[in-house]
Amino acid sequence: MAEKRQHNRYLPFLLSLVLTIGLVIGIFLPSPKKPSGVVIYPHQSKVDQVLTFIRQDYVDSVDIDHLEETAIPAMLKDLDPHSVYIPADEVAQVNEPLRGNFDGIGISFNMPDDTIIVMSVIHGGPSEKVGIKAGDRIVTINDSLVAGQHIDQNDIVKMLRGPRGTKVTVGIKRKGVDKLLTFEITRGKIPLKSVDIAYMVTDSIGYIKISKFARTTHEEFIKNFNQLKDQGLKKLIVDLRGNGGGYLDAAIHIADQFLPKGKLIVYTMGRNQRKQMVYAKNDGVFTTGELVILIDEWSASASEIVAGAIQDNDRGTIIGRRSFGKGLVQEPFILRDGSVLRLTVARYYTPSGRCIQKPYNKGIEEYYNDINERFMKGEFESADSIHFPDSLKYKTVGGRTVYGGGGIMPDIFVPLDTTGMSPYFMKVRNLGLIYRFALAYSDEHREKLESYQNAKALENYLDKQDLLGAFIRYAKTKGVRPDKKDISVSKHLLITQIKAYIGRDILDDAGFYPIIREIDTTLQRAVSYLQSH
Repeated sequence: MAEKRQHNRYLPFLLSLVLTIGLVIGIFLPSPKKPSGVVIYPHQSKVDQVLTFIRQDYVDSVDIDHLEETAIPAMLKDLDPHSVYIPADEVAQVNEPLRGNFDGIGISFNMPDDTIIVMSVIHGGPSEKVGIKAGDRIVTINDSLVAGQHIDQNDIVKMLRGPRGTKVTVGIKRKGVDKLLTFEITRGKIPLKSVDIAYMVTDSIGYIKISKFARTTHEEFIKNFNQLKDQGLKKLIVDLRGNGGGYLDAAIHIADQFLPKGKLIVYTMGRNQRKQMVYAKNDGVFTTGELVILIDEWSASASEIVAGAIQDNDRGTIIGRRSFGKGLVQEPFILRDGSVLRLTVARYYTPSGRCIQKPYNKGIEEYYNDINERFMKGEFESADSIHFPDSLKYKTVGGRTVYGGGGIMPDIFVPLDTTGMSPYFMKVRNLGLIYRFALAYSDEHREKLESYQNAKALENYLDKQDLLGAFIRYAKTKGVRPDKKDISVSKHLLITQIKAYIGRDILDDAGFYPIIREIDTTLQRAVSYLQSH
């Protein structure tokens, strides 16, 4: 959407240009009684005609490509919020998160206080092979000083990434080593995860978090599911909260794992698109066990396809809050210069026949502001604040009532948890101090913390440390004075988040999710539901 706004700022210029040309043509057009000296191209659209006139007759030289780049987003603006134009030089970057891999050096990093700190090194990746470690500081990249230079993080990424097989040299400052270490890294293929974490939350209940639907999601899911099955999985929680979607076929493959062969998963229809029905092709890996799908207001598109298929087939229980409401299908059209038009060509419908696309007739700003409007109306706190008209009622296979027209409504509603919130907590959270403290603490105690190989062992050690006291002192140095009453209210929330972020710094997502679960009321509700069935 940011790209749309950027292109749209040129819209007044383009419109004024087109209007001016129209006025000039009007002045010189002869009356119908006189022969015309203007060449008309009857098979061209108005846009093509305008561009032709500009190219041939405009007083100054004009960059026609630039005019096209600004005109296309302007045309799409009045269609729907998900039809977008992607310039050629941005296509690779836009597609990268869903491809399942990219070319790079294989690290994740952060930049607190303008210092590049290596947070983790991908196992088997190019950086690990040359000896780079978590906690290292990147001081130089290809002889360019980057430490303390206020370089944008995106520019750092561009400097480190590059085509497979090319080399980049980094200067590293390592704790305990006086001199700067130099490493030449040969860039390689780096995998991107779409399954963040899979672990057993109880002896029989497995948990799998899917962050997006990419090319590799099905393969990742099967691998992680089989590992949990070997650990005793009998019931399953699939977390789609915050999952904004991805590839339609990836969502279909995941839904297929839970439904018997022949069950309808989804169908699509468009003005020039025939109705296409998609059915489960095979008996999936988990078609009979107790299943829960977690969703929230940021679960969209492909996530809603999975949730809708499970709900409409009465295959599992949906727990959380109402999903985003995106039921439009985009198809990519590649243009002559390699740019891409992602055009909405159809709507998708859940098995019961509901289209869960929310209205977008009030414009893009209102469309994306809908989530904030839901919050202001109290929807995140109470299901009673959500009202669907009777015209949007549908029936599941088992006869249960479900609703269309604006997201998937969960079977079990879990309100947004505000327990532990206080003015002190909000202030330190909004300033990013919880995350920054955890990063500083991890960096200072990395050698000790890395001796713990799993989240449970790490948390047991952290529980014996005075994390809250250390954090309060840290926040005070950053200008936030302690408030005993507020801190008492927020103590558990603060400590749990600090531990979870330290866990992520040391063990990646495998250290974060098992710890943050302590304050995850939606996941807790899902576990208690499965334990009672």
